[in-house]
Amino acid sequence: MARKIPKIVCALFGVTLFVLFFSQHPSAKSLNLAILNEYFQIIFAFTLLVGVVSFVKINLKGVERGEDRPYRIVSILGVFVVPLLALIWGIKGDSPFMWVFENIQVPMQATVFALLAFFVASASFRGFRARSVQATILLVAALIMLISRSSIGDVIADEIPQVADWVRSYPSMSARRAILIGIGLGSLTTSLRVIIGIERTWLGGDK
Repeated sequence: MARKIPKIVCALFGVTLFVLFFSQHPSAKSLNLAILNEYFQIIFAFTLLVGVVSFVKINLKGVERGEDRPYRIVSILGVFVVPLLALIWGIKGDSPFMWVFENIQVPMQATVFALLAFFVASASFRGFRARSVQATILLVAALIMLISRSSIGDVIADEIPQVADWVRSYPSMSARRAILIGIGLGSLTTSLRVIIGIERTWLGGDK
């Protein structure tokens, strides 16, 4: 019974949202828009709360075990201190919250993105080796895109930006559309399996 009720609720809401999304009735459209705009924000708030609780629990266990203790303590303090700063002094330009955001969070984000650039370059060097015809085509297309995005693209040849635009508009776009179609079909299949009751892993098991 503890599993039947969630499955029934999930099936009812899944079928209701499906009907509302494809219905052309004005009331159905307004109700669907209200669900997407309002109730999804409530769901997002609860998922954010679950994520914060899980983050705190994992870091507290790490502190108890002595794993990266200074970094975990700073992370836990940040989770509680930053919201308190926003609640007490607001989020105006001269508030302590904005000072923390501009002088701590923004530099950390810039550092992470700078490191990601090196990781991407390293992965590209390993993955774009011309071992076959397909890999050679991928390598040439990647080089054209990189050169067109830099300031030396126009200096080398005027046709390089045009070729890059053609690659983005046709081969790259066709691949992206194929990926989006695959994602849509996979999402539809998973949703139907959940609504029908075949997929039960979201209940914490397969029984």
